Amino acid sequence: MSTSTAPDAKTVRQVRPALRAGRFSTVLRVPALVTIAVMVALLLVLFALDIAIGDFRIPIGRVLDVLGGGGTRAQRFVILDSRLPRALTAVVVGAALGLAGAITQSILHNPLASPDLLGITAGASVGAVAVIVGAGGGAATGTLALVGVPLAALAAGLATALAIYLMAWGKNTAGGSGVMAFRLVLVGIGVNAALMAVVSWLITRASLPDASMAQHWLTGSLNKADWSTLIPAAVGLGVTLLVAAASARTLAALRFGADTTRMLGVKIQTQQGILLATAVMASALATAAVGPLAFVGLAAPQIARRLLRTPGEPVIASALVGAIAVLGADLVSRTMFPIDLPVGVVTAAVGGPFLIYLLVRTNRKATL
Repeated sequence: MSTSTAPDAKTVRQVRPALRAGRFSTVLRVPALVTIAVMVALLLVLFALDIAIGDFRIPIGRVLDVLGGGGTRAQRFVILDSRLPRALTAVVVGAALGLAGAITQSILHNPLASPDLLGITAGASVGAVAVIVGAGGGAATGTLALVGVPLAALAAGLATALAIYLMAWGKNTAGGSGVMAFRLVLVGIGVNAALMAVVSWLITRASLPDASMAQHWLTGSLNKADWSTLIPAAVGLGVTLLVAAASARTLAALRFGADTTRMLGVKIQTQQGILLATAVMASALATAAVGPLAFVGLAAPQIARRLLRTPGEPVIASALVGAIAVLGADLVSRTMFPIDLPVGVVTAAVGGPFLIYLLVRTNRKATL
């Protein structure tokens, strides 16, 4: 007869150290922290390069001097009034799209669930284009640019998300009612196609100056980014970050199956609605700032997940990857081509093959 004894505490190897502060505790993942630190450093380097490189090149040391309050009057004008708003807009928009993509993919358990594929970006585009082509005189500027376009994009994006949410509602396999992720993705793809047709119709009904401005906006461009376009997108990103931070445990629980999530005491439909609403707000305001940037919300969470090797889409890392992607695309569009390309052209060129990769990978998993 053999007896089993509990292992001595000294023989138990601690795989990951824990951090505790009162009632708060977390696991310290050193490789993940190192990866995030590298991403932050890369983001800062790209940010400095995006400000320094242009028709009038400024050394990075001088850029730091101007940001610290020094520099000549001409350098302060170029950096503070022209390039700094553009670089900050790229960071904010990329982070907002990456964050929105991480939330939607985590909730729907689908790597293809992103604001641009689910029709949310198309809904925001309908609202923004309707304001642009209806502004008169071929431009939406001043108060209209600061309030009208972001407000219309937000309202249209939220209305689109609500419509998709309601159309995806039904009975699940367990006999209960709720939103089925697979149905929501299919409905979103259909709504996206319909809304892009509405956008095309609005452009054909507009005057030539309005249609030209709307078409340029639809390519996704940072050329006209300024403080007025940055503020609404920054507000949307800030609110989404606060909600995501407050709902971190809930978001982690929603990555499990419905039964497990209910056992953990999470009200699935309520929490899904809150998180999806904040993701819609972030992506809609980001879209209103620079136009639709294809595949950023799709690719950023999946890249972050592979870099950190996490079971789910990491929220903060996804925001960092999104910011790095848009900043990098802006640098490429301005320095590697004879003309200044819209940044959306670069994100679409890179994101298209990545979408094909995800489709092939998802299909292989489904057939195994």
